Amino acid sequence: MISFIVPAHNEQTCLGRTLQAIHESARIVGQPYEIVVANDASTDATAEVARQNHARVVDVNHRQIAATRNSGARAASGERLFFVDADTIINPRAVASALRVMDQGAVGGGALARFDGNSPLYARLLMWWLALWAKLAGIAGGAFMFCTREAFEAVGGFDERLFGAEDAAMSWALKRKGRFVVLWRCVLTSGRRLRGIRGLQMIAALIRMGFFPSMLTRRSSVKDIWYDSNRKEDGKIADWLTNQGVNVVLLLVTVVIITNPLFDLIPRLKTLIDGPLGAVRFGINMFLCHVWLVLWPCAWLLLRNLLQQVRWLERIKLAGLTALCLGFAVYVTRIVIWFWPWLYHQIV
Repeated sequence: MISFIVPAHNEQTCLGRTLQAIHESARIVGQPYEIVVANDASTDATAEVARQNHARVVDVNHRQIAATRNSGARAASGERLFFVDADTIINPRAVASALRVMDQGAVGGGALARFDGNSPLYARLLMWWLALWAKLAGIAGGAFMFCTREAFEAVGGFDERLFGAEDAAMSWALKRKGRFVVLWRCVLTSGRRLRGIRGLQMIAALIRMGFFPSMLTRRSSVKDIWYDSNRKEDGKIADWLTNQGVNVVLLLVTVVIITNPLFDLIPRLKTLIDGPLGAVRFGINMFLCHVWLVLWPCAWLLLRNLLQQVRWLERIKLAGLTALCLGFAVYVTRIVIWFWPWLYHQIV
């Protein structure tokens, strides 16, 4: 049997579509299945929506996504576990691909995600760019993850010490037990947390977490971006003029991130951006160089997982990624060291 586990807190608006997509996907795949909604201290009609859509409800009071997913998995009966976020729309191709790779011996995996059409353009572009790196690193997001029950129990489930990034930690844990596959098939998830000011807060928080990962063990550090119970403004926040302005700024930054390699490979492109636009691009690049210093802790994380890995193919891949991370980290560090004396001389 396949068990779909859906953690949910105050998700009455999105949950119905999510459960209908699960039913449709499972019916097309043609295997016995169940849906378990782990209802985590909801104060709205989440439980009623789940029952109306023929899901079994397990009431918990964790207010922690890792513990909620684990409770849902413990209540489930299946030998194949699929973890689907309450605001994510899956499809039959992703489910069929996941079952196929598990039949071929994989212990688990996930699918790439893309944001829905209501998300800001910068968020959709950034998600596409990050998905390529996630695929390369073999890390799956929590929107759609799967594993065998045997592997789930072997790693002890999601790490309940974490209030965020538990999906990445689960990916690394499963990779130590066997083959972990990130599918090319995409699922559709909500970008509601990346609209306007919320998006700026989310990205700033993610950068801080990269430098100080211990934040992930404290609920107070992440509650505003991942544990906010207010869903009433999800459809209105993008209409505010201020938030639209923030979306434009973040779009500009995202475009610079994605197009930078083109300017390095095709020097003639640099002549197309001069004057004020060139100054803006220079300023964004200098800001990004400081952000990319986060590659130092990333390299340490990769190295630590390399030392814990038992599969030689995974060791080779992690060694390559570690070297790549260190190379970029040294490169941006040199730029940052150059920048501050240069700025000082420009000012004085």
